[in-house]
Amino acid sequence: MRPTLAGTELPQVQELTTSDLRAVAEHKAPGKDGSMLQNLGRAPTAVTVRGVATDPASLDLVEQLKTDMRTGQPVAFVADITTDTTIEQVLIDDLQVRQLAGRPDRYAYVLTLREYVEPVEPESSAALDADIAADAGGLVDGLLEGLDIAVPFASGLDRFVTPLTDMLSRLQAFRQASSP
Repeated sequence: MRPTLAGTELPQVQELTTSDLRAVAEHKAPGKDGSMLQNLGRAPTAVTVRGVATDPASLDLVEQLKTDMRTGQPVAFVADITTDTTIEQVLIDDLQVRQLAGRPDRYAYVLTLREYVEPVEPESSAALDADIAADAGGLVDGLLEGLDIAVPFASGLDRFVTPLTDMLSRLQAFRQASSP
C-alpha cells in the first residue's frame, strides 16, 4: 500500500522513516548511590517521506502540500510503516522540492510530518476563578477610594514648590561658600 496524505497517494515514494523520542528524567536521591527514572511520555512521532514527482498530477499534489503546510491544519495520513504507531493525523512540518536533471518536470521531494496530538481541554475552573475575582475585587476597592484624593494631593503640593526651591538655592550657596 502506498502512503496517502489527505486522501491522495504520494507519488513514487522511495524512502519512509519514522523517528520517536521518549522523555525520561533521572532523579538522584541526596546521599544515595542509586537514582530513579521518571517516564515523561514521548514527543510526537516524526515521519520523513522521500520521493520523486514526475507527472503533472504529482506536481499539483506538491502545490497542495505547500498550501496544507502553510495552513497548519492536521491532515489524514496512512502508511504501512506507521500502523503500529497509530498515527492517523499529521501536521506538515517541512516540504523541500528540488528539480532533478535529465528529464523535464521531474522533482525530488522530502516531506517531514509530525504526529498531530489533539490538545487536551483544561478542566473547568469556574469556581476557582470566581474566588480569585472576589479576592481581587476586595483588594481593588480600597485602592480606588485612595485614587480619589490623588488630584487634590498633587495640586496641594504647589504651595511647597517656592519654599523648597529657595531652600535648595541656599544649600547650594552654602556648599560653594564652605568649599576650599
